[in-house]
Amino acid sequence: MINGLKILFSLVLLSMLVVTTVASLDRGVFEAGAELWADPWFKATLADAYFGFLAVYVWIAYKERSWARRIVWFVLLMLLGNIAIAVYILIQLFRLPANASVEQLLLRKGA
Repeated sequence: MINGLKILFSLVLLSMLVVTTVASLDRGVFEAGAELWADPWFKATLADAYFGFLAVYVWIAYKERSWARRIVWFVLLMLLGNIAIAVYILIQLFRLPANASVEQLLLRKGA
């Protein structure tokens, strides 16, 4: 299961880097946002994404004991979204022992 998650989140990271790079070569994020802002579906999709980032952040805040690390990860999630989420989960996955369970991924050490 852990190896499958490593593959999944590596693919998420790679995919997000590719689509973000391709989109950036077309036009800047602020230019695109200015053009799309009038569309209600753009606003709905943006809200959906950021509420999802916030939901994942609650788990990260639970996992991280240091306020400094919590703040850094909050900023990274709000700026990079799924790129930051994939990086965080991959860091957690590669820190696990070879025989680890999914519970060890999800729960805080010593919890």
